[in-house]
Amino acid sequence: MATNRPPRSPDEMDFTISGESHVRAYRETGGATGYIWNNATTLLLTTTGRRSGEEKTVPLIFVPDGDNCVIIASLGGAPKHPAWYLNLEENPRVTLQVQDKVFAATARTALSPERERLWAKAVAAWPQYDDYQAKTTRRIPVVVLEPVKA
Repeated sequence: MATNRPPRSPDEMDFTISGESHVRAYRETGGATGYIWNNATTLLLTTTGRRSGEEKTVPLIFVPDGDNCVIIASLGGAPKHPAWYLNLEENPRVTLQVQDKVFAATARTALSPERERLWAKAVAAWPQYDDYQAKTTRRIPVVVLEPVKA
C-alpha cells in the first residue's frame, strides 16, 4: 500500500524512546540519530543503579534551561516513579550525553515556583506531559540536571 508520506529521515528510525536501539544509535552517531525524536530533543541519562550499583542509560526528552537540562519523571503517567528517578534520588551524580557532548551533572528535583516554570517549558516541548499528569495521582517530578563545573 502506497502512502503520501515522505521517506523517513535518520532521526525517525524505528525505535522507541526507551529502547536500547535508541541508546545505541545515539551513541554510535554522536546524537545525529536519536537527538530528535518525534520533534522533541533527547539526551542520554546514565545513573547508577540503586540496587545493582551498575550504570543504567536511558534516552529521555529534555528541554534546555540556561546551562541546565530539564527532564520529566513521567513514566507515561504510571502510578510510580521511573527507575532512573529512584536511582538519582539515591545518587544524584549522573552522566549526560547531549548530541556528541558527554559530561557529568548533578540531578535535583525542582521545587515551587521553579517547578511550575519548568513544567510549562517542558509541556511546550512535549504536550503529552499534561496528559500523563492527568492519568496519575502522583505529582510528576521535574528534574534539573546541572553540569558539574570543572
